[in-house]
Amino acid sequence: MVRTLTLPVSHADAVSILERPAAAGRPLRHGLSRLGRALATPLVPTDFLDLLDPLASAVDLRGRVVEVRPETADAATLVIKPGRAWRGHVPGQYVRIGVDIDGVRRWRAYSLTSHLGRADGCIAITVKAIPDGIVSNYLVRRATPGLVVQLDQATGDFTLPARPPAHLLFITGGSGITPVMGMLRNAIDAMDDVVLLHSAPTAQDVIFAGELRALGGSGRLRLIERHTDVDGMLGASDLAELVDDIGFREVWACGPTGMLDMLDAAWTASGRTDVLHTERFRPAITAVGDGGTVTFTSSDVTVAADGGTPLLDIGEAAGVLMPSGCRMGICFGCVRPLRDGAVRDLRTGQVTEAIEGDGVLVQTCISAAAGPCSIDV
Repeated sequence: MVRTLTLPVSHADAVSILERPAAAGRPLRHGLSRLGRALATPLVPTDFLDLLDPLASAVDLRGRVVEVRPETADAATLVIKPGRAWRGHVPGQYVRIGVDIDGVRRWRAYSLTSHLGRADGCIAITVKAIPDGIVSNYLVRRATPGLVVQLDQATGDFTLPARPPAHLLFITGGSGITPVMGMLRNAIDAMDDVVLLHSAPTAQDVIFAGELRALGGSGRLRLIERHTDVDGMLGASDLAELVDDIGFREVWACGPTGMLDMLDAAWTASGRTDVLHTERFRPAITAVGDGGTVTFTSSDVTVAADGGTPLLDIGEAAGVLMPSGCRMGICFGCVRPLRDGAVRDLRTGQVTEAIEGDGVLVQTCISAAAGPCSIDV
């Protein structure tokens, strides 16, 4: 039998819950219901195990940073020991990382750059700090071994087939080298003829420069570096000059939006879009505040919400059928995907943000709007 424990709630907390103004037309029982949930927050043994070993959680996948290795002046590789729920990855895929920075949980996606099947079970991501990038600068300049991060399972279809094409061309720019590095480290022995065309501002800005140049020097790939501060940006007219047999190669490309737009246009004009595979990095823009509009996407309902009422109550008051088992003491029945926007944990004040495709899950019974947000209900 699983015993349910309760966390104590102070008299002040109880009064605050009872005295909080109710929305127009809502009966007192909603306030009493919130008080009841606060007084009887269920805990199970796994909650205490999570405190002792964050990587052992069967609910939240986490990882612990075990090494931070500089790659360039503004890029670093983070070696991470993932929790036991990690299911592995395919080279070229990315993983979403959740990092708590100044009270806000921020999620970003980074390509996996590690060798498969490491003896220590670790994975690695390589991050380039970008101007005004909150997460990237934190990970590159402030992260240290021991940092615990949230993880999602690996995803993405920017991968090679089981048998790579006979003639491969990788075109990368800046940090766009990261998913390709994951492919090279794990599959170069299966590649018969591979060319890498990589752009970076200077020779010193090339991430993985030593490893890539060693591969080029050994003849395992043909490395073409373009240093844009000297050579200018890569243009469509440069492609055939730099890679004289480009028409015979299948292409995987990752890098800045402008470069990928140029490649899309060039291969569309040639009528050979089937041999061009691209990976685009997404911007991360989320407004964080106190309350905001909440959209329940499956129900096509949008309502205004304050910053102190749980999304579960907001949805029910708007007539949305909200999944939950909270009032029966069943935890996590109310968990739904946060499609985009920001929510605040009413217990801790921590803000979680997401953008389209992040797949972040939140408990609607203890989460309130912290800006405009969309919930898949």
